[in-house]
Amino acid sequence: MRVLCAGDEFVGNNLLADAVRAELATEPEFSELSLPWPVEPFGPVGGVHEASGTEEQVIEALAGAEVAVTQMAPFTKKVFAAAPELKLVSVCRGGPVNVDLAAATEAGVAVTYAPGRNATAAAEFAIGMILAAMRRISTSSAELLGGTWRGDYYAYPNAGLELEGTTVGLVGYGAIGSRVAKVLVAFGSKVLVADPYAKPEQIAADGAELVELDDLLRRSAVVSLHARLTDETRHLINAERLALLPDGAVLVNSARGGLLDYAPLPDLLKSGRLGALALDVYDVEPPPADWALRDAPNVIATPHLAGASRQTAERAARIVAAEVGRYARGEQLANVANPEVLR
Repeated sequence: MRVLCAGDEFVGNNLLADAVRAELATEPEFSELSLPWPVEPFGPVGGVHEASGTEEQVIEALAGAEVAVTQMAPFTKKVFAAAPELKLVSVCRGGPVNVDLAAATEAGVAVTYAPGRNATAAAEFAIGMILAAMRRISTSSAELLGGTWRGDYYAYPNAGLELEGTTVGLVGYGAIGSRVAKVLVAFGSKVLVADPYAKPEQIAADGAELVELDDLLRRSAVVSLHARLTDETRHLINAERLALLPDGAVLVNSARGGLLDYAPLPDLLKSGRLGALALDVYDVEPPPADWALRDAPNVIATPHLAGASRQTAERAARIVAAEVGRYARGEQLANVANPEVLR
């Protein structure tokens, strides 16, 4: 079997190849393609989203490959047309946004993905962002290192909130949101959840309360976003819904930039209607030089790092390699994005 490892600077070819070897009874023939993400940002390529590298690079590296494992390589209609021997693309991401699923299905190629691969890392990061925003950890650190001692942050009107006893709203209750909820409950927070697809009995068992989104926004001192980005959820948190938040609320988005309408945020922060904002994802990545939030108060901004743990990279490689092993043994694939191709 010929396997293309199209790795990058996070999930490298060595991780992918070693994981595949561990799954197969015989040594496969490997070809490799090294992609520049995350040193260079991802973007749209040939009609797919969030990809790194070019179609031409993938086509050249694929020559004769039956299986491809990757995180960021673009698998487009052009790529599938040029790779007649390809039968499986295993993507080590929560969703195969770098793959044209319609073209893959038309070409008879199964596409798998890796749900939950970064759930632990992203959940821990979200908790860190919530704490940093509530207690001014990163903003006060930056000011101190810049020469300003903000003793006034200890004044009662400026003091932060504790998680214990605070109502925190989670928008989305998948693998990440559910982990965040359990940590918040352990802190003593009152946790509200808005997710029309979540199981009410699971939310109750985790110690949280399922509510409608608008109710969550009205009642939560802290709101953290954990939904997937779809046509239904794009700009889910818009100006009208931001207006529902209590004065001084904290908003955290470490999920997807498209969930949030960024336009109203600078004015809400400057007026104090929004107490603090913590972002790891953006409507444009990276944000432009004239980004309005650069001058807004109480903003924490990190460069899309929530899933960036070494364990995430290792776990992602193991998940895609397990699919390769199932394919090689003729077993049923576990996480197929286009199951119709199997029929």
